[in-house]
Amino acid sequence: MQSVLLRYATPFITGLFLVSLISGIALFFHIGPRGFHGMHEWLSIVLILPFALHLWKNWRPMSAYFKRASFAIAMVVSFIAAAAFLVPAEGESGRPPVFGFSTLILGGSLSEVAAVIDIEPSDLIASLEAAGFTVGSPDESLSTIAANSGKPDMQIMASLVSLSE
Repeated sequence: MQSVLLRYATPFITGLFLVSLISGIALFFHIGPRGFHGMHEWLSIVLILPFALHLWKNWRPMSAYFKRASFAIAMVVSFIAAAAFLVPAEGESGRPPVFGFSTLILGGSLSEVAAVIDIEPSDLIASLEAAGFTVGSPDESLSTIAANSGKPDMQIMASLVSLSE
C-alpha cells in the first residue's frame, strides 16, 4: 500500500495543482460556475496529503534545497506576500468588508432589508416562510428570524440571494 501511495503522490500533486490553478484563475476573474469555489477550497485541502507523501518520498533531495539561499529567499518572499493580504487597509477592521456588510444586513429588520433588495415585505415574508423560516413580524432582524427558526444566518442569506436569481 505504501508503494502505491508513494507512486501516485507526484501525479496527484500535478492533477490537483492543475485543478487548483484553473479554479483559482476562474475565481480571480469571477468566471465559471459557482462550484469552482468549493472545488478550489476542498481540493486544495486534499492536495495536502499527496504533498506530504511527495515530501516524504523525496525527502533527501528536497532537504538539499533547505540549505540553499534561494530556498530561504523564496520562503521569506512568499510569507511577506501572504502577510500583505492580512494587513487591514485603512478603515478596515481586519476582515473582508463583505463580512461587515453581511453583519449589517443580518442586523437589519425584514422591512429594511426588503426595501434594500426592492421587494415588498409581505413577499419577502412569504419567501422566507416557504424556505422554512418562522417570521414573527417585519420588525425582526434577519438574525433573529434565523435564530427563532433554528437555522444558521447563512441559510437566511442564501434564501435572500436565491430571490435575485
